[in-house]
Amino acid sequence: MRRPVLLIAALTLAGFLGVRAEGIEQRSAERTPALEKWPTRPLRIVVAYPPGGVSDQVARGLAERLATQLGVPVLVENRSGAGGTLAMRMLAGSAPDGHTLGFGAASAVSMLSAQAGRNATGPDRVTPVAGVMRTPVLIVGTAALQHRTFAGMLVQAREQPGGIRWATTGEGTTGHTVLERVRRASGAAIVHVPYKGGGQQVSDAMGGHFEVLSTNVAAQQLDAIRAGRLTALAVGAPERLAVLPEVATLAQLGYADANLDSLFGLFAPPQTPPSLVSRLNDEVALALRHPSLRTKLLEANNTPFEGSALDFAGQIEREAHR
Repeated sequence: MRRPVLLIAALTLAGFLGVRAEGIEQRSAERTPALEKWPTRPLRIVVAYPPGGVSDQVARGLAERLATQLGVPVLVENRSGAGGTLAMRMLAGSAPDGHTLGFGAASAVSMLSAQAGRNATGPDRVTPVAGVMRTPVLIVGTAALQHRTFAGMLVQAREQPGGIRWATTGEGTTGHTVLERVRRASGAAIVHVPYKGGGQQVSDAMGGHFEVLSTNVAAQQLDAIRAGRLTALAVGAPERLAVLPEVATLAQLGYADANLDSLFGLFAPPQTPPSLVSRLNDEVALALRHPSLRTKLLEANNTPFEGSALDFAGQIEREAHR
């Protein structure tokens, strides 16, 4: 994502979240008649990424827990593309009745807000409901990379301008932001290869279709690292990961501005009643406390999110400014 787009996203999203946060703070403790009848039919969660990735697996685990808690089926639909904004734009046009929700990263919401800020007729903003997890970003090298260190990769990029192809899950995603900040700080001429999500990206990495990729930390990637098919170069996280203790964070490598992780959560259409947002947040919080889902998150090296819808909205605003 380029600097002007980030600035537009921050300004637009900050104003939007201010309105949404005010609505959340003013919610009444009394349930409305509409909330008493909710849900009246199966729920649908639109996942902003293709099947097979960590975010898709977590969204499906969350759907299973919500179905048990609410007593209705919760269907999952994958709508990938444009860094997650296709799903969020679809969500923005849905009825605000709590039966259609979206699962995606904060970066997708920032991009959607930036697009709306540039176009007065663009989609309304979606409503933050509940944070689900923070996910470390893993930078790995493939068999096509000549060097097995982050510093070596940058040396190759400087010596061979355009010789390093770096794949991400799409334009404007956290992985893309990491790439842009590394590229800006190092001056290396690295080629961006955007995908529509993580599944095909990881498969192509195994085949050496490019030199580097940004991905989430997941079992498939870790297995490939242990087998020598991929090389861990760096992680975007507050500290080194217990599962990869020898791999430095981007901050430790001298790229603190690029040391980013991803924030994922659940969203609702605009104008969703605050009382319903609060109820949904409570249900997600309950689901995240269940041992089966919590274990799934922790085993995948994710950090479960804890907080209200207002807390989640504040985190998204900080993401946009960052």
